[in-house]
Amino acid sequence: MTDQLIRSSRSITANIAEGFGRFHYQENIQFCRTARGSLRETLDHLICAVDCNYISDTELAQLKLQYEQCLKLLNGYISYLKKAKEHQ
Repeated sequence: MTDQLIRSSRSITANIAEGFGRFHYQENIQFCRTARGSLRETLDHLICAVDCNYISDTELAQLKLQYEQCLKLLNGYISYLKKAKEHQ
């Protein structure tokens, strides 16, 4: 489970970085959507960690707040990219 958690969390920033390196807005948007999926996958692994008693409900609640912040930032960036695509 630790390995899966590490891979999914690293995938978030890796996809954002890869999308940023693309030359077209739509490609960047798609990589950000993939990053959003990895973010959700990471949350799912954390929920499983609670189920297995690896972390507490309190720790999960704190991590969920961070998840929500990341999700808002990522959705905001996707919205920005969509608007920039429309105005090119």
